[in-house]
Amino acid sequence: MTFQITVQPSGRQFTCEEDETVLAAAIRAGVGLPYGCKNGACGTCRGRVLSGTLTHGAHQEKALPVTDEEKGFALFCCAKPHSELVIEAREVLAAGEYPIKKMPTRIANMDKVSDDVMILSLQLPANERLQYQAGQYIEFLLKDGKRRSYSMANAPHTDEHITLHIRHMPGGVFTDHVFNTMKVRDILRFEGPLGTFFLREDSDKPIVLLASGTGFAPIKAIVEHAAHQNIGRPMTLYWGGRRPQDLYMHGLCEEWARTLPHFRYVPVVSNALPEDNWTGRTGFVHQAVMQDLPDLSGYQVYACGAPVMVDAARSDFTRQCRLPEEEFYADAFTSEADLAGE
Repeated sequence: MTFQITVQPSGRQFTCEEDETVLAAAIRAGVGLPYGCKNGACGTCRGRVLSGTLTHGAHQEKALPVTDEEKGFALFCCAKPHSELVIEAREVLAAGEYPIKKMPTRIANMDKVSDDVMILSLQLPANERLQYQAGQYIEFLLKDGKRRSYSMANAPHTDEHITLHIRHMPGGVFTDHVFNTMKVRDILRFEGPLGTFFLREDSDKPIVLLASGTGFAPIKAIVEHAAHQNIGRPMTLYWGGRRPQDLYMHGLCEEWARTLPHFRYVPVVSNALPEDNWTGRTGFVHQAVMQDLPDLSGYQVYACGAPVMVDAARSDFTRQCRLPEEEFYADAFTSEADLAGE
């Protein structure tokens, strides 16, 4: 069966098959529902069911507690309809601007920038370009049918290659391959662009960029895009790592702070050792934001990194610093361990 889905308050409509998730149908129809992980872990696609019935597939309790589901909230990435639906969701108007496509890519360069971070440069087929919004991600299509998601770390205008920042997760099938057996000129397949994590350019609010670890990748693309477009909104980057070496492009961020007007950079380290000789900020990176900006009511926040950081920032910023919930944009890097609930 096919069901009609109506999105409020926009009034946009699309059709959804009974064995298809609401989000998959929306993406297919070019309707910009917000989303991140697509597998019930991050909560970005959360909205409300105003009428109709649906059933959720597997998802994490933190993304949709049972009490919220009973109040009519839903995760559209893992919800399948049983009737026509009217849903309430914050539609992202630019989300469907560029077509999602599958294509092969060749590994053009591999640059190991720290003990556990590899920067991959991907070369697309001749005469092919991938149009995308700075901040979006691609999914590698692995031979076993699984997928691995990585944010593009360069703005679309920068060069013909796509760059990715990949952290080694020991025991992770794909990252073990990247760090141990992958070679330049290897061929992979991917699908993209995906996700709704990108700069909302219809606002003039100052911006807080919040990253942990390789969550810096899409933030880097957003900064490059803003600089290229001469976007003059004040922008402060808070980048956190356990040790100073986790801030693997610290020098680039310092250069931005010197050369880009309206840009500030605040590095934060949580577990510095004496031999690190770290003299900068310490502690949790989202708490550094709260110390500097106790009133976020007039800001937009773009957060990317470990789910625990993103979740804490969302909760604390909205509850303690008056950040409007609709001005918190996030992309949580969910690993296979995160998805398993570990």
